[in-house]
Amino acid sequence: MTYVEGQSGSWEMVIGLEVHAQVTSSAKLFSGASAAFGGAPNDHVSFIDAGFPGMLPVINKYCVEQAVRTGLGLKAQINLTSIFDRKNYFYADLPSGYQISQFKNPIVGKGEILLDLENGQSRIVGITRLHLEQDAGKSMHDQSPRETFVDLNRAGVALMEIVSEPDMRSAEEAAAYLKKLRAIMRYLGTCDGNMEEGSMRCDVNLSMRRKGESKLGTRCEIKNVNSIRFVMQAIAYEAQRQVEILENGGAINQETRLWDTGKGITRAMRSKEEAHDYRYFPDPDLLPLKLDASWVEEIKNTLPELPDDKKARFMQDYGLSDYDASVLVAEKSHADYFETVAKGHDGKLAANWVTSELFGALNRLNKTIEESPVNGEQLGALIALIEDNTISGKIAKDVFALMLETGKSAAQIVEEKGLRQVTDKGAIEEEIEKILAANEDKVAQYRAGKDKLFGFFVGQVMKATGGKLNPALLNEILKEKLNG
Repeated sequence: MTYVEGQSGSWEMVIGLEVHAQVTSSAKLFSGASAAFGGAPNDHVSFIDAGFPGMLPVINKYCVEQAVRTGLGLKAQINLTSIFDRKNYFYADLPSGYQISQFKNPIVGKGEILLDLENGQSRIVGITRLHLEQDAGKSMHDQSPRETFVDLNRAGVALMEIVSEPDMRSAEEAAAYLKKLRAIMRYLGTCDGNMEEGSMRCDVNLSMRRKGESKLGTRCEIKNVNSIRFVMQAIAYEAQRQVEILENGGAINQETRLWDTGKGITRAMRSKEEAHDYRYFPDPDLLPLKLDASWVEEIKNTLPELPDDKKARFMQDYGLSDYDASVLVAEKSHADYFETVAKGHDGKLAANWVTSELFGALNRLNKTIEESPVNGEQLGALIALIEDNTISGKIAKDVFALMLETGKSAAQIVEEKGLRQVTDKGAIEEEIEKILAANEDKVAQYRAGKDKLFGFFVGQVMKATGGKLNPALLNEILKEKLNG
């Protein structure tokens, strides 16, 4: 738990998040128009999306299935009866004058997410609800000095609004929540979580209270934050802003604020008094949505292995630490890659190579794991050469660098470069004898008690042989020779 230190004591953050996640679907929620990102302006628009009179919405069953799948992944209650409402407000990018959403009767009720925190601890954050709704279009104010342009390609795209309980107490916990939620949806295939393209957006609700108090303070909502980094920055700034006001005897106005990425501040958008009266009422064009319990059970039976279960299996089957398992399951593509590498090999060794060497190389190359020049089978083959003592771990790093550069297999590089490890005891003894003969003074010093010189002899032998000797055999024989 992180506290904000003020002039008069410590303050506690109380954070809840509302995440708008775009449903992975080829068509929109109530029309057959494409839900694909991009396209020419107003190219993916049906008469329903454009708000033409007399056009009736038809529910997209697949979007409903995706919402149920997400709810099950969040260990949440699935409501077999839910109702679509009209949320009334007027804006240029909402041609019908209302948004079809859910209010009192959402499709998904209470659930939970387990957070894995960087300090090795974990905690549960409650999910209040998940409901389905249409997205609005996009108003573009930067296309003309005098006019606003409207693109309705996004209008009508299915969104899942996922509302958390106010259970988070730091910016780090909020980041962990967003990462875990995104990972779950990616595993499920229900949202791609791409915040840059707007398919996952976050509203932050934050209030402050003195350390030890139980009563909630007045909250402010920061709208449409579009990256995890910005969420953390917005929380840090807003928490400090509220503490300064409270410690100077002021009161927090319940209001909606925006995060200004350029200035690194939140600024007021509208106060509670100016808040919209959305005048929710059940949409007369849509009957209550009734789900069959057996259909929900069928969906449940098709769920993939989710991050928490995969993490537990990685720790049990591969002997991984809590930290390594958490890193590997954070993205499904990473977990899949690791399992390909680890097949038939030592799990801990495979994890070290994936999390250290591979991830480090991809970071330097600015590539994703899907773009990796070395695939899982190839990295697994490299590890096999370490395990059977064909090459040492040190030489393996050089081989890996060449694999990244050339695309060649580990075995091919080892043969071409003559990198096979020397495991012949006689050959190793011969090389050691040469080094000891050339350094008789240091041999005498070692035998007189200067044990640290052992590393010097190892280095000299390895240098003379191009690092090709088996390290374990080298150490064993060298000790015999020096102590003999």
